[in-house]
Amino acid sequence: MKDKVVIITGGSSGIGLALAHEFGKLKAKVVISARNASRLAEAASELRWQKVEVLDIVADVSREEDCRVLIDKTVETFGRIDILINNAGVSMRSAFKDTNLNVIRTLMEINFWGTVYCTKFALPYLLETKGSVVGIISVAGYIGLPGRTGYSASKFAIRGFLDTLRCENEKTGLHVMLAAPGFTATNIRKVALLGDGSFQGETPRAENKMMSAEKAARKITRAIIKRKNVLVLTFLEGKLAVFLNRFLPRIVSHLTYNHMAKEPESPIKN
Repeated sequence: MKDKVVIITGGSSGIGLALAHEFGKLKAKVVISARNASRLAEAASELRWQKVEVLDIVADVSREEDCRVLIDKTVETFGRIDILINNAGVSMRSAFKDTNLNVIRTLMEINFWGTVYCTKFALPYLLETKGSVVGIISVAGYIGLPGRTGYSASKFAIRGFLDTLRCENEKTGLHVMLAAPGFTATNIRKVALLGDGSFQGETPRAENKMMSAEKAARKITRAIIKRKNVLVLTFLEGKLAVFLNRFLPRIVSHLTYNHMAKEPESPIKN
């Protein structure tokens, strides 16, 4: 990874920032982007303190032009792109019947279209380097999570998009990987959208019992280096659930409903 150029969207916190640290340790040149300029600047300062060569670019991935600028500035600065990690994303927590359609639209614009825009503009450079496109999805991209219709839909869409991109590039040397963490301790639930579009604020889950962002980042980094196609993280809520869903979808749906209904103030009834 030494001197490889790695772009990480949503790089100011959580798994994105942890990934930046991991690639920084490997002497890669790291580009992080996020919408919040002050938080992004803090993350970049933290990385520079750790002697990471980092470029921070404010970008809202739901905006096509921001994604174009992100890629152009990266190439202007470093001359190449080796890895694009589409990590930026937003979640939600609301039953569909109680959800404003603008909430679903926002999730698709950030999660799905952000991945499409960044990948489109980075692709010519990634083809030159036979690099990697990575999509950070979720187990929700394999199993529909009640109370997260827009989130699951966006993650399913990313999986379909990147699976097809991998197939199209069977002969080009482009590496395409999907990483699907289970529940991971990040701030994504705190900024999840409720049905009216407001932020959830407090997480309904026991964050200290989840996989840490740092552990997830280490596993994702190793999988990228090994050029794996798919990485599903955590056993019970990840690998096992995805495996069983192939053969016993009705049972998995029943178990998923019961599990999600146990959350405090769950938007679905038990």
